[in-house]
Amino acid sequence: MSRPHLHLETSTLADGRKLLYFDAEPGAGRASFADKRDLGDRAEAGQLRYDPLRDEWVAVSAGRNARPQLPVACPLCPSDGEELTEIPAPDYDVAVFENRFPSFGGETDEAKWFGRGTPAEPGTGEPGLEISVPATGSCEVVVFSSRHDASFVDLPPERVELVVRALAQRTADLSARGDVAQVFCFENRGEDIGVTLHHPHGQIYGYPYVTPQTRRHLEAAARHRRTTGRDLFGDILDLERSGPRVVAANDHWTAFVPYAARWPFEVHLYPHERFADLAELPDEYVSAFAPLYLEVLRRFENAFPEGRMPYMAGWHQAPVGEGRDLARLRLELVSIRRAAGKVKYLASSESIMGGFVNDLGPEKAAEILREAL
Repeated sequence: MSRPHLHLETSTLADGRKLLYFDAEPGAGRASFADKRDLGDRAEAGQLRYDPLRDEWVAVSAGRNARPQLPVACPLCPSDGEELTEIPAPDYDVAVFENRFPSFGGETDEAKWFGRGTPAEPGTGEPGLEISVPATGSCEVVVFSSRHDASFVDLPPERVELVVRALAQRTADLSARGDVAQVFCFENRGEDIGVTLHHPHGQIYGYPYVTPQTRRHLEAAARHRRTTGRDLFGDILDLERSGPRVVAANDHWTAFVPYAARWPFEVHLYPHERFADLAELPDEYVSAFAPLYLEVLRRFENAFPEGRMPYMAGWHQAPVGEGRDLARLRLELVSIRRAAGKVKYLASSESIMGGFVNDLGPEKAAEILREAL
């Protein structure tokens, strides 16, 4: 069932993948347009391999190597005459479809998600060193606008609200599947980040395991609760709201550069109440998020003369089956731009050892962003 202010139409692409149209008003009739392409069989997602040294799962998906690299014809624009794309309708507001080149995908009879603990070698009950399982779960593309030349910062607040409501709906639907442990909604922008399509879009991963970053966050939150009796995320928010690193705020959200930021520009957006995921976010929080996030993005745009700062933005959400009393919904926005015309590359310390070095400084980054408008 669709949420209030959200009208959903469902269609199917030529290779059987699901396509969803989200609109603010009913009756658009977009699902009536058929996909006329000959796509053949849909791509396989590959497998998950377990790394016993890091206690992490790694998705191995060789089919992703065939995905388009900045093609001349954009596959995310509306279909137009003989120019057939992933979206058959001639216009749309927000569209979500299963990724043609997925890292995860496809429920099976044995579909399940993998949480904590060392998995056993299939059929033995004993730990092994070469463990693999089908890469179940989900990878979806979410397109924010039919305008090819737009960016998220160009969207009106009403469209941002629609995007957030669509993400909340997908979070709820994917969380109800038996093979999804955690839902991650994110956007990458800029060739420096590695974006292969310029059309404004993001992705939704339904991981079949709890991600390493979330596991560490939950462990830290549990430790903080044991030692203080308080909520770690609430304490972080209280500290930052009264400190020098706030970038923007309103009655429901605060955007700040964290005290120990890893990235040259890193902003976290916290709701003032605790929610486990987007599906729990009340309408007033959705409405208040839109203008504040657009303001933060405009500050990113104006931080340096060249504008259009590359960034990665992702929603931290609670896992489906654990830690929901500890986790807190929040958005993380980061950029590898460290100065005008200069990029922060993840060198050996960051990439091999996980030891980050911040070249700019959190307080300086917050000052630059506050002055950017």
